[in-house]
Amino acid sequence: MTPPSRQPARRRTAGLRREAVLATVPVAVAALLATAGPAAAGTTGAAGVGDPYFPLSGNGGYHVGHYDLSLRYDTTSRRLDGKAVLTARASHRLTRFDLDLNGLKVTSVTVDRGAAAFRRTGQELVVTPRHALRAGREFRVAVAYHGTPKPVTDPDGSADGWIPTDDGAFVAGEPQGAMTWFPANGHPKDKSTYDFTITVPKGRTAVANGVLLGRHTAHGRTTFRWRETQPMAAYLATATVGDFKVERYTTRDGVQVYNAVDPREARAAAPVLKKLPSVLAWESKLFGPYPFRAAGAIVDHAPDVGYALETQTRPVYDSAPDTGTLVHESAHQWFGDSVSLTAWKDIWLNEGFATYAEWLYAEQHGGDSAQKTFDALYARPAGDELWAYPAGDPGNGENIFGTPVYARGAMTLHELRRAVGDRDFFRILRAWATGHRGGHGTTAEFVRLAERQSGKRLDGLFHTWLYTKGKPDKV
Repeated sequence: MTPPSRQPARRRTAGLRREAVLATVPVAVAALLATAGPAAAGTTGAAGVGDPYFPLSGNGGYHVGHYDLSLRYDTTSRRLDGKAVLTARASHRLTRFDLDLNGLKVTSVTVDRGAAAFRRTGQELVVTPRHALRAGREFRVAVAYHGTPKPVTDPDGSADGWIPTDDGAFVAGEPQGAMTWFPANGHPKDKSTYDFTITVPKGRTAVANGVLLGRHTAHGRTTFRWRETQPMAAYLATATVGDFKVERYTTRDGVQVYNAVDPREARAAAPVLKKLPSVLAWESKLFGPYPFRAAGAIVDHAPDVGYALETQTRPVYDSAPDTGTLVHESAHQWFGDSVSLTAWKDIWLNEGFATYAEWLYAEQHGGDSAQKTFDALYARPAGDELWAYPAGDPGNGENIFGTPVYARGAMTLHELRRAVGDRDFFRILRAWATGHRGGHGTTAEFVRLAERQSGKRLDGLFHTWLYTKGKPDKV
């Protein structure tokens, strides 16, 4: 993600940017079930997974393997009609469980086609099935709902979720916006596959994740069907709607590219989007094979949004991106999308890595060396915002898109590169992306991998650059 533009100093001084199917869910499902929530000993699913920054995000007691979302959006009235069918598996006996859903009116809930009782408590949709669900059982919960979706305001003051635009909606969910448009297990710990069926007024285009299966127009409306077969965290899902010019092609590696561009942004976006195949090829050489079947970009005209987001397979941009932003959001397809977080405090694993990818791209394409970029940042005085808090644990949700996470996170990787040398450093990056492909990773796991690959003890380096308060002493 690129930082919110309401904080222009971040872009100006640091060059930072905020930015079916069940059978395809990879390794670690059993581990996810075992850690699905803090209330595993009871018979009710927890209202959150226990993330200290967003305690109500996600839910305990089950893992969602697949979402089947059917949406109908009227761009004039801004009414959304939805039906979500979640195929899930209980991690322990459940007499009750929660889903994350903010706003919107729920009209019915069924569990395995039987009517279920439900109630609303803040962002929680609390579901009580007619019969208890035994541990290990697969079940389907269907939720019908409608209303005018509205974004949520994050702790840093930015908006995410379903954000209305003058011709549709900009849909970007990091960190908690998925719940504004579908009932979800809304934490990166829980990854699922997705089907989207989105109906919009004729002339509008609805763009989601993965591969376009088809489109059909009748009675003044067009329905788009999309499918993402690789595991995806809920915040990375999109259903952006607008007046778009569409470009489709297949890369030499067989990746299906779908670009949707608002005509108002087309001229500025064209030369940057033309670089997408070469950027993906360059990143594939560094990080390992591109992790998905599809790629592309959604370039919207959303001047009030102020950021881009690495929505899986197809980042969404609030305006025409520059090359650095394209590199950043594309790098997230490996770091953040394919390899996901288990806790938001580890977000440097997303943003520090994507930012360092920008440094590497500049270094290898005629720009400043990564060392020069590092030195310019380190020259900032001790009172600069760069040193305001540690990158490895920003302290709260307000800070996760701040300068330290991006810039100091990238500086940590550069210090690692200096410590182990280029050969081992690039082996570490590739091993991280390929070894955790489709799954999750933690900072502790990355440190262990770096030590194993390099044969060096590195805990001191990571402690200094990720967790020490203030400006670290330069070694």
